[in-house]
Amino acid sequence: MPSTAESAELARLAINTLKTLAIDAVEQARSGHPGLPMGAADYAFYLFTKHLRFDPRDPDWPDRDRFVLSAGHGSMLLYALLHLSGYDLPLDEIKRFRQWESRTPGHPERGCAPGVETTTGPLGQGFGNAVGMAIAAKMGIARFNTPDFEIVGHRVWVIASDGDMMEGVQSEAASIAGHLALGNLTVLYDDNHITIEGETSLAFSEDVGRRFEAYGWSVQRIDGHDHAQIQKALDAAAAETTRPGLIVARTHIAHGSPGKHDSAKAHGEPLGPEEAAATKKALGWPLEPPFLVPDEARLPFAARAQEGRRAREEWRKRFESWSRAYPDRRALWDQYHSRAVPGDLFVRLLEAAAPPGGASGPKPEATRVTSWRVLQKAAELVPSLCGGSGDLEPSTKTTIKSSPSIGRGSFAGRNFHFGVREHGMGAILNGLALHGGPIPYGATFLIFSDYMRPPIRLAAMSRIQVIYVFTHDSVFLGEDGPTHQPVEQLPGLRLVPNLAVVRPADGPEVATAWALALGRRDGPTAIILTRQDVPPLKRQAAFSSEVMFRGGYVLSETSPLGGPMSGGSAAPRPAQGGPVVMIASGSEVAPAQQAQEILAASGIATRVVSMPSPGLFLEQPEDYRRMVLPPGTKRVVLEAARLKGWEGVAGCEALMIGVDRFGASAPWKVIAEKLGFTGPQIADRILRWLGP
Repeated sequence: MPSTAESAELARLAINTLKTLAIDAVEQARSGHPGLPMGAADYAFYLFTKHLRFDPRDPDWPDRDRFVLSAGHGSMLLYALLHLSGYDLPLDEIKRFRQWESRTPGHPERGCAPGVETTTGPLGQGFGNAVGMAIAAKMGIARFNTPDFEIVGHRVWVIASDGDMMEGVQSEAASIAGHLALGNLTVLYDDNHITIEGETSLAFSEDVGRRFEAYGWSVQRIDGHDHAQIQKALDAAAAETTRPGLIVARTHIAHGSPGKHDSAKAHGEPLGPEEAAATKKALGWPLEPPFLVPDEARLPFAARAQEGRRAREEWRKRFESWSRAYPDRRALWDQYHSRAVPGDLFVRLLEAAAPPGGASGPKPEATRVTSWRVLQKAAELVPSLCGGSGDLEPSTKTTIKSSPSIGRGSFAGRNFHFGVREHGMGAILNGLALHGGPIPYGATFLIFSDYMRPPIRLAAMSRIQVIYVFTHDSVFLGEDGPTHQPVEQLPGLRLVPNLAVVRPADGPEVATAWALALGRRDGPTAIILTRQDVPPLKRQAAFSSEVMFRGGYVLSETSPLGGPMSGGSAAPRPAQGGPVVMIASGSEVAPAQQAQEILAASGIATRVVSMPSPGLFLEQPEDYRRMVLPPGTKRVVLEAARLKGWEGVAGCEALMIGVDRFGASAPWKVIAEKLGFTGPQIADRILRWLGP
């Protein structure tokens, strides 16, 4: 066992290795952020070699500690730590930092390398993800731990920067973490007083520690380069179980650099060849070769990895004993962590979506109300499903009625209360999904999806399963007026790569949307729902429900004589200029069918295509798309939103009936009439468009 002096010397060697790897990688890439890795290397070393519990040979071990570099611009710190710890991240990849198809992108991306738990870079997002991970761990404790077995016992550790602390999403997430008393979460705040523009005093003067104390966090303040203080603070944080912990580590950006120590120039650009050489000289480091990793520098990391391996092996034995003692919980574990859904899920959800009947048949119903019934059945069938809203549950209809709420000291439930914190909610949902186990959903009005756009984008980029329930989906929400009426949000969401956006028109399509979202493992899904009632749709006798998964399908059609259009080919074109294919989504499908009846009486052959998901439709084979939208037909798009993007479906010659203005405060039926969205108005506009 090395002496204290030898341990200190070994620590210094390892820390300098972290620093010089960051320097060399940024120099070779000619871009990057060397300052934070150099300033945070001291405490990051002790975190990884004394406290973080992991096994590089099994990077997905369920009970590993999670580490989140919320300050994603300092990515070279993470890559260097992973490399030295023995993860599958070779030195050659560090030499390819920020290059095409390297595993070391400029900001950490989930999936680029084992040990990268989340995609970070937009400041504050990783902080929110970590709160979600800590909540997920608490949920695991409540579901699986028993008096005689601890199956879930990991912690979540974060490094955050001054920039993270300025972002609003961090404040929202930190407030929730304090409210829930997440004693399994520790944040190391790299308080270096520097941002891109200069000293933080230019724009930031609050006492962050006192703010976090007000949130209900335990707060420690240390010199981030004093190794004794670092170790004492980390020990105290690891022992904390009743409150989340913040360690305010006062550091110096580019620590060790003679010319750029405490300089904003070290934040986001290379030190430069001369300063890099001067820094290595000051550290007592050889100028050549670059990317030097002494074998001795690996020793503390290898020792910690070995401890993690033993911990994982002990956990595996404990897990098997627990599985034999509690087979029902083991079965739940498997279902929960696989996010499994039953084979008959869609059929069961269709049954739940059936509209209430009356003497005159099924009654109109808002799709948000239908969604609530479908959600109850989904929650019964899929134990991983959990979620909540941004203080809008009575409106979004997203409570799981069979489950209690999650709260301080109570994590067995499935209902979240995020408060009026949409941005924080989005980041926390991502953390829940990234942790593994939960299939999380979050609900708010569609207009407020703008508040959570960054985490939606990151969920899509990270290819994680998150469900968004966005209600009050158009100007037809009515009297609340244009501040609450979405117009541009729907096309904006459809622009996000790998985000499935589904706007169902009635009960069967709502069931389809939920089945799609629950079965989609490789990306998030947004379900867009109405406030106002919509009638059940009229479907053809030969209709197959499976076709609804294709994003768009033929709902109904007529010929001038009232018969069906043959197959996928167009019926003979009457003198009036048909046939016409009306393409609509959501609440505009029903008035399209009303217009269809009027046009049929005028001798116009029409087809109504319900298209809840244009993006999904465009992914279908060309033969299917041509069958639904036959060549040679005139096309009309109907949607109560801006219609940018529909050209890719309907073509540039299509008649576009949308909303290119902000809405108004009035009853929804008045708004529909004023904006031309009633069945007769749609039919009249099509007739005028077709001409004599």
